[in-house]
Amino acid sequence: MKETFPPPAALAAKVRTLAPSMTRSMQRVAEAVASDPAGCAALTVTGLAELTGTSEATVVRTARLLGYPGYRDLRLALAGLAAQQQSGRSPAITTDIAVDDPIADVVAKLAYDEQQTLADTAAGLDTAQLGAAVAAVAAARRTDVYGIGASGLVAQDLTQKLLRIGLMAHAPGDPHLAVTNAVQLRGGDVAVAITHSGSTGDVIEPLRVAFERGATTVAITGRPDSAVTAYADHVLTTSTARESELRPAAMSSRTGQLLVVDCLFVGVAQRTYESAAPALAASYEALAHRHR
Repeated sequence: MKETFPPPAALAAKVRTLAPSMTRSMQRVAEAVASDPAGCAALTVTGLAELTGTSEATVVRTARLLGYPGYRDLRLALAGLAAQQQSGRSPAITTDIAVDDPIADVVAKLAYDEQQTLADTAAGLDTAQLGAAVAAVAAARRTDVYGIGASGLVAQDLTQKLLRIGLMAHAPGDPHLAVTNAVQLRGGDVAVAITHSGSTGDVIEPLRVAFERGATTVAITGRPDSAVTAYADHVLTTSTARESELRPAAMSSRTGQLLVVDCLFVGVAQRTYESAAPALAASYEALAHRHR
């Protein structure tokens, strides 16, 4: 079987997603290739190691973590990314928001950052994992969705979507209730954990219980090597957006999470179309008088 590697367009997204979990020396390599793909593509493994003050082994480990078997494959991706950037695409703008920024600049910066988060999430999303999660939810007797804070809002969004196409779904807001709900799950059920950090205890605990009860488990997280993934059959990774003083991580992470949830829902609706379409039509009809 032919090996497939992340396309050039996904390289920068993978760097942004994985860099926070890398060692400092690997971060230097990742930051170098993301900031100057053309320059790094021209370097040997020794040259990149010298440029970043690391070792050849660190460069190779970084390449592998980014999804490439070795440095040669990473160089090819860098060359492809450099070619794309030189083809006339507009340069990136900074999204740092200052206290005294005019509101028009705030709008432009937030819009750009939202677009980048969506593009990065889409580029880094494993469609095989997504397809498996879609199949599990479509066939589930019941789906529980766990999330706290901003991720809790996304959990509610997914639950409401599933309910509107006639599927049984719950998004318990109380951590204790989430655990007691998880105890009732079994094989054929699905549990979805949404946590940007991947380390939220109130989300990990019910997912662990669901996993141990035999339910199919899904983690939606910005950290693919985090604690929550130990109890996840399927991992859907979101972009790790850069946090700023006036735009906390909760705002940035929610954008990518909502995209993944929408992809999951649409996939489920496609698989269950014969029952989903009438259920959706009925829900619209039931609410129509409230929109007159």
